[in-house]
Amino acid sequence: MSSQIIPVDPFDYVVFGGNGDLAERKLLPALYHRDHDGQIPPESRIIGASRSEFSDEAYREFAREALTKHVKPEDIHETSLGRFLSRLHYRTVDAQADGGWDELRALLDEEGHSRIRAFYLAVGPSLFAPIAERISGKGLSNEHSRLVVEKPVGRDLDSARELNATIGRHFREDQIFRIDHYLGKETVQNLMALRFANALYEPIWNSTHIDHVQITVAESVGLEGRAGYYDKAGALRDMVQNHIVQLLCLVALEPPSAMDADALRDEKLKVLRALKSIDSSNVETNTVRGQYKAGASGGNAVKSYLDDLGNGDSDTETFVAIKAEIGNWRWAGVPFYLRTGKRLSERMSEIVVTFRPIPHSMFESAAGKIAQNQLVMRLQPDEGVKQWLMIKDPGPGGMRLKHVPLDMTFAESFRTRNPDAYERLLMDVIRGNQTLFMRRDEVEAAWEWVDPILKAWAEKSVKPQGYTAGTWGPSASVALIERDGRTWHEPD
Repeated sequence: MSSQIIPVDPFDYVVFGGNGDLAERKLLPALYHRDHDGQIPPESRIIGASRSEFSDEAYREFAREALTKHVKPEDIHETSLGRFLSRLHYRTVDAQADGGWDELRALLDEEGHSRIRAFYLAVGPSLFAPIAERISGKGLSNEHSRLVVEKPVGRDLDSARELNATIGRHFREDQIFRIDHYLGKETVQNLMALRFANALYEPIWNSTHIDHVQITVAESVGLEGRAGYYDKAGALRDMVQNHIVQLLCLVALEPPSAMDADALRDEKLKVLRALKSIDSSNVETNTVRGQYKAGASGGNAVKSYLDDLGNGDSDTETFVAIKAEIGNWRWAGVPFYLRTGKRLSERMSEIVVTFRPIPHSMFESAAGKIAQNQLVMRLQPDEGVKQWLMIKDPGPGGMRLKHVPLDMTFAESFRTRNPDAYERLLMDVIRGNQTLFMRRDEVEAAWEWVDPILKAWAEKSVKPQGYTAGTWGPSASVALIERDGRTWHEPD
């Protein structure tokens, strides 16, 4: 089975930070795949921009090395590669001064002023506002411009509001694309399909039938060159405020009236506003902070966070577990257990919906324990969905029950390359489709929930608890869920 490829309109994609880590690992490979599949029109261009000095040819060589490193060898096709590299251009631009902006505008104007222009800010958050101001002030934007903003959008509610206001002075809200790549993952899309394109789940998608929900985003790596940013952010700002909260919203939202941007985001906003507050009155029972110590990862000894950081005095958390609750009719009494961390046992992101136990068992104890049904949606590393059910173990000798999954691993089921999330999102920007992007009020509502947690940690002097690298976090995170008679889902 192959997916239908729908070309987009001609465009110019300007990537600020065009020679940075994100461009190298994600953006250039994603655009190459879209070009190879025939989705990018021949006249479209991709323009790298940063303070570094590159010629067009030097930038094409940079891109060639990036693709060789980050695209599977079997997906590199010389004809497609040559065509893609010919699209690439580069201009040296100073984000905080006037240097290079006239040259960039001249390059864009070669194709006229009416073409779609997408400006991707693959730079540090301190440069978002200066770049947005200069794009507008230097005459680079047009009626069909789009501005793509990476996380984090602010570091608290006040800074998020200030950044949104600054960007909003230069671009309309329908031109601003606040990107969260988790929303572009195939499994996240399938969550909406499972709920709203089938008669099976939605009637039981409520507190009457669902016992609890777990959302885990685990990383096995440490700082990976992000020490300066990460130590100022921590796991709550870096992962919970955006990725995990967005996943929670998609699990919990009411059925939108239509599959369009505002209908979906209106329902997500309702979930955010219904989240029960976690503050100084309950932060110690509903949250856990952790920081990794020396241990092992992938069979290799690894340093502690403080050693990785080179600073023996940081109390930044590298792990967070939270018990969240939604105060509305559908989800009353259903806990949402959230956890994320670095240097955990393995790289894994999943959503686990656990249904309530059957009210009565008619089977004898010899048949075995009856486990609760679970819907497990794996986002990475292998995207797919498993519905765990009880069945009879085949064979003679009486009734023996077994807990088994109905498995739908996308790569195996559809026998096609599973596109990276950035591939979908980059093309949605060109289409002007904001369904999978965060609206301004969403971002600010998420901060309204996270800010009191940060303040309560400070007021209560809640320090991170140590956990050994290569484990699943502090023991307190186990206690957080087990005191409710539940346990964290073990990856299978």
